[in-house]
Amino acid sequence: MCRSTVRSSRSIAILAALFAAVLVAALVPGAARASGTHRSVEARIQQLLHRMTLEEKVGQLFITYAYGETADTTNPADVAANQQAWGVDNAQQLIDRYHLGGIIYYAWSNNVNNPRQIARLSNGIQRAATSQRVPIPALIATDQEGGIVARVGPPATQFPGNMALGAGRSTSDARQAAHITGQELRALGINQDYAPVSDVNVNAQNPVIGVRSFGSDPSLVAGMAAAQVDGYQAAGVAATAKHFPGHGDTDVDSHIALPTINHTRAQWEQIDRPPFQAAIDHGIDVIMTAHITVPALDPTPGLPATLSKPIMTGILRHEMHFKGVIVTDALGMGGVSGQFGDDKVPVMALKAGVDMLLKSPDGKLDLQYNAVLNAVRTGEISKRRIDQSVARILRLKFKLGLFDNPYVDESAVDAVVGTPDHLAAAQRITDRTTTLVKNDAGLLPLSASQRRHILVTGWGASTTQTLAADLAARGQDVERYYTGSPTDAQIVTAVQKATASDLTVVTAGKAWADAAQQKLVHQLVATGKPVVVVAVQDPYDIAYFPEAPTYLATYSYGAVALTSLTSVLFGDIAPQGKLPVMIPKAGTQDEVLFPYGFGLTY
Repeated sequence: MCRSTVRSSRSIAILAALFAAVLVAALVPGAARASGTHRSVEARIQQLLHRMTLEEKVGQLFITYAYGETADTTNPADVAANQQAWGVDNAQQLIDRYHLGGIIYYAWSNNVNNPRQIARLSNGIQRAATSQRVPIPALIATDQEGGIVARVGPPATQFPGNMALGAGRSTSDARQAAHITGQELRALGINQDYAPVSDVNVNAQNPVIGVRSFGSDPSLVAGMAAAQVDGYQAAGVAATAKHFPGHGDTDVDSHIALPTINHTRAQWEQIDRPPFQAAIDHGIDVIMTAHITVPALDPTPGLPATLSKPIMTGILRHEMHFKGVIVTDALGMGGVSGQFGDDKVPVMALKAGVDMLLKSPDGKLDLQYNAVLNAVRTGEISKRRIDQSVARILRLKFKLGLFDNPYVDESAVDAVVGTPDHLAAAQRITDRTTTLVKNDAGLLPLSASQRRHILVTGWGASTTQTLAADLAARGQDVERYYTGSPTDAQIVTAVQKATASDLTVVTAGKAWADAAQQKLVHQLVATGKPVVVVAVQDPYDIAYFPEAPTYLATYSYGAVALTSLTSVLFGDIAPQGKLPVMIPKAGTQDEVLFPYGFGLTY
């Protein structure tokens, strides 16, 4: 055979092979085609684990905060605060010393003052993380739940929160709210959101969850939580369902003490499990633990779920088949801090099956970091167990694309954060959530053509100010008298002003737990003048002044909720929200005052 014929045959063979490869790639399902990528990621994870020292691996397990607008801040106040908390000047030094797996942002730690500053801080943190001996990008997290818990304020788009979304009943709205929030967070360099809250709030006197929950119906909460998981993660942000195994039926705040959930196993399966299972079924990246005891799940006296192997490993890993990252709730909270010794808590959590340790108590990061190191060195925790958690953390960082590019374009932030389209979507969604619970006097809707002297009083300094401005913009003669939790003298003054007004709008914020607010509403209604009561937090307040003839629930005191409220008051939009919880009579848990699903319209 001549050489030209041989070359021709080889060329034909190569072309045939290429054609076959293309054909196979076209026919093989996406999951199978991605298996090569999966194997590549797993190989890179093993390479990283092989290169990392024990100290570097243990550092990946910790996520905490640092004061400052920048990662290398020299601002004297921030440096002093960091020195007091951690013995370092700034986030960069904190990462250098402990090889942290991540940083969490708060307003009080001076992290989230404006969008470009946040993006600059995020990039600085990533530069510090990827400048380590083994460069590993950081998880950058915050609690952007919406409503009353939103660390990143305006101009970022604000949503009315979970219970408001539950009142709107639209999983599509819940997904869109999460997707917009996720897009904006990712533009700021925040790649993990500690949301959605997946607790089913079946206790009207729950001091810590309340409107942070979508509601009291497990199927409603499950559907909303799953929709938000889809929304956040489609935007490239790791969603975090919290607080497992369910914090919705407590009357104790786990920030302060250790609550107990007395649900039977059957009740837990029916009430608390469904939202977390739905989140897992939708591929959630992270689940956060709760510092609560659940004797039906682990009878060990006084043992928080965070530290329970039967709950974290037995139920969450084995029964519910969760394969992602388990992160603790903050370790400085009263539900776990000081219970067993701050040096023992992180070791117990890791032995229970937790992967990441959130927010060591101030001044205790060094203690807890070294406690974990010593536990591995003495054999109390195996190196294999540490590698399991580090591998999960690295796998999440690969999924988020952080190893490819952990940085954000600081100049592009304004094109994503708080855009007119996002703000308009937030208002449309919120307008579907305001709930009219009572309109006994037929007071609403108000005539827009009639000018009145309106007194705005009650809870919330910025709330009453914003509401007064909204009403004044409608051509009303508005007087604002902020009382908060009022003194008797303030109540007297408020009553005098209400008597001289055509209409009083009084805001209530968790009035079910505040006798002074209850007294104010009682006396305002007793004047006989028209009074509109607005619950801007928990909707349960009406049980404590049931004689109030006009009552609405916004579930949030944010500007977007108050704009919707004003539109409802004047009939620009009809109230559409339905109660996502049952409102019990005062002092009871099961005597119905207003049923789940109740809501008036016009």
